[in-house]
Amino acid sequence: MTQNNIVAILKDHPIIPVVTIHSEEEIDPIISKLKEMNVFCIEVTLRTDFAFEALQLIKDRYSDSLSLGVGTVISEDQIDKLVSIGVDFIVSPGLTPTLYNHLLASSIPFIPGVTTPSEIMRAIELGCDKLKFFPANLFGGIKALKTYGNVFPQVQFCPTGGVNELTYEDYLSLENVISVGGSWMIK
Repeated sequence: MTQNNIVAILKDHPIIPVVTIHSEEEIDPIISKLKEMNVFCIEVTLRTDFAFEALQLIKDRYSDSLSLGVGTVISEDQIDKLVSIGVDFIVSPGLTPTLYNHLLASSIPFIPGVTTPSEIMRAIELGCDKLKFFPANLFGGIKALKTYGNVFPQVQFCPTGGVNELTYEDYLSLENVISVGGSWMIK
């Protein structure tokens, strides 16, 4: 299955909240707010020293009601830690052959990030057809994705970076967009 069946996660969750957690006190209010909005998915970034602890706490408390993803994954060591936590999906800002092989071996659904046509072509060569378009707002946004839809019709994207409450529906209306990621839901 392509990318350890990431399509199941993306289809079930067209909006993926991207959050950075600094302390345990932030966790319950964030999850409560998302559930009030009928959002049952979260991508926690690995941008703080507390991130791995936050992932474990969320997994322990909410695994029966929330798909737990992790973003900003850039190394094999991080992937190994995520396997031990048992996260539901992994998001990476980019893709290398080494990272791809480790992601595939993890059996965890994953979506790598791309920006340029060359990066998309490299991802396709490795067998990826679900890609994070990041940062969307800095690299052409909706116009770029429309063009990529013509050039790479086999690829579906999850744009993140600058996607917000004013633009997410426009992104989701594109044929080649399967889901969107953003932080506007919990600001």
